[in-house]
Amino acid sequence: MSGFTFRPVDPAADAPLLQSWLSHPKSAFWMMTDLDVEGVAGYFAGVDADPAQQALLGLRDGRPAFLMERYDPAHSELAAVYDVADGDVGMHFLVPPTDEPVHGFTRSVITAVMAHLFDDPRTHRVVVEPDDRNTAVHALNAHVGFVEDRVVALEGKKGLLSFCTREQFEGAVG
Repeated sequence: MSGFTFRPVDPAADAPLLQSWLSHPKSAFWMMTDLDVEGVAGYFAGVDADPAQQALLGLRDGRPAFLMERYDPAHSELAAVYDVADGDVGMHFLVPPTDEPVHGFTRSVITAVMAHLFDDPRTHRVVVEPDDRNTAVHALNAHVGFVEDRVVALEGKKGLLSFCTREQFEGAVG
């Protein structure tokens, strides 16, 4: 499964769609289920204004299919819990809940997200910090080559700090 493209999130225009995704109980690990459309627009306006972050919509056949965020871990709370190296890029992704799941879709999404991040030659390693209880995303991360480091205390959660180098990603996905 392929055919994904990416475009920047438009905070105002995309807020209704993103709020519907983020407010769903299955998106609880994003800790945004209580935000209304204006709150979501404000959050993404803040991301858009911050040069250390970027929010992108992943499109399939031209339609929004998932959300990804990339960020500079040196300008995040991760800078206090590990030694950030040049070429490190932080990542979050969200595949919205659906009543009609497609087998392998989420694996295709995380693979596309990682390929997109590594398309930038400055990216040497991707870092993630999913909630330590989110075992589904831990399995997805392992599928694309992430190696778990340790559980770290972050704002509102305990995150499983994990890393994936370009070589680990290529080795995992071929």
